[in-house]
Amino acid sequence: MPSTACSCRLQKTHSDAKHESNKPLNTRADTDSPSSAGTYTLHVESGKTYLLRIINAALNDELFFKIANHNLTVVEVDASYTKPFTTDTIYISPGQTTNALLTANQPPTKYLITVSSFMDAPVLVDNLTNYAILRYNNSNSYSLPQTLHLTAPPSITATSLQSNYTSGLRSLDSKIYPANVPLILDYSLFFTIGVGVDACATCANGSALVGAINNVTFVMPTIALLQAHYYNVSGVFTDDFPATPPVRYDYTGNPPVNWGTMKGTRVFRLRFNSTVQIVLQDTAMIAPESHPMHLHGGNFYVVGKGVGNFKPGRDESYFNLVDPIERNTVDVPTGGWAAIRFKADNPGVWFMHCHLEIHTSWGLKMAFLVDNGIGPNESLHPPPNDLPKC
Repeated sequence: MPSTACSCRLQKTHSDAKHESNKPLNTRADTDSPSSAGTYTLHVESGKTYLLRIINAALNDELFFKIANHNLTVVEVDASYTKPFTTDTIYISPGQTTNALLTANQPPTKYLITVSSFMDAPVLVDNLTNYAILRYNNSNSYSLPQTLHLTAPPSITATSLQSNYTSGLRSLDSKIYPANVPLILDYSLFFTIGVGVDACATCANGSALVGAINNVTFVMPTIALLQAHYYNVSGVFTDDFPATPPVRYDYTGNPPVNWGTMKGTRVFRLRFNSTVQIVLQDTAMIAPESHPMHLHGGNFYVVGKGVGNFKPGRDESYFNLVDPIERNTVDVPTGGWAAIRFKADNPGVWFMHCHLEIHTSWGLKMAFLVDNGIGPNESLHPPPNDLPKC
C-alpha cells in the first residue's frame, strides 16, 4: 500500500495559565535526517510542565512519537480523559488524538524529537523518520554550544511496543467522568475487515483492489444518507447490512479461493439508546494489516483485543468491563481482533470506516442508522433553513 508523507500536528500550552500558547506546531517528513534548516524547534523552560496536543494527520501512516531523554504522561485520547499513563513513546494512528504532559526536567540543552512509521505487515509504507528539536531556554543557552541529545526511533515492526502502549491506556473512570460501559447488550455484531479483489473492466489487468466489511464494499450514494433518511427518499440505501460475515472461514489463516466482494449502499439499523458490541476481525485476505477503525457520531469503549481469530465463549472472559479506554478510533491488530461497546444515543446516520485513506476510498466502510427515540430531545433535528445545497 503506497503511503503519503508522515505528518504530526502539535500544540503546546504552558502549565502556567498566565502564559498559555495555542500555536500549532506542524512537522513534515521531508527528510530522513535532522538539520537546522527547516527543522521545527519547541522551546521550553526548565521546571515547567507542558501539555502537548498530538494529532496524527497522516493519511496512511501509523506513527510513533518520541522525545530523547524525556517521558510523556498521557492524560487524554480522542477527547476522553485517561488514567495518567507514563511512557517514553506514544503510538498514534491516523485520526487519533493524544494529550500528553511533558515536564522539562532534564539538563538545559537540546533534545531530538522523532516521528516514525509503524507497520508490522508486509505492506509498503513511507518509512521515513521526521525530526524536530526540543530546546531549553536559559540564560546562557544561546551563548554556549549545546549538545543535541539523540534518540533512536522504534523499529518499524515494533509490535510489542505498540501493543503494550495501547493495552496500558485506561479510562479515568472517576465520579465526574465515569466509564459507563454497557454490560447488557441489545446487539452483538461480528465484522470482518480487509481487502479483496473485484473485476474491473476499465483497469489494465481487469481487476481492482477493494475494501470491505463483512464482504460488502460500500458504494457512496449520489444523495446524502442523512438526507435520504430524514426525507424518506427511497432507493438510496438499504438497511440490510449483515451482522455477521456471509461466509465463515479461517479469517487469519488461509483465505477463500474467491476474493470478490458484494457492492452496495447498505446500513445497519439500531434502535435509539440500544447497546451495541462489535468484534472487529482483521483478515488475511491479500495480507493481514492493522486497521484504524473510526466511528462517527460518538465514542466507544475498547473492551478487548487479541491476536488470531476471535473465539466466542472464551475471549469474552478477558474483556475489561471496568475501565476500558474510551475513544472514537481503534487499531484492530494485524491478524487479530478488537471488541468495542457503545450506546446508540445519537439519532442519525453515522459512518464507521478504516482511517487509512486509501482503504476508505476502496470502500472499507459502512454506516449505522440510529432511529429516533421519544420526543424532540431524542430525535433527529431538521436541517437549518440556510443549509447549503449541493
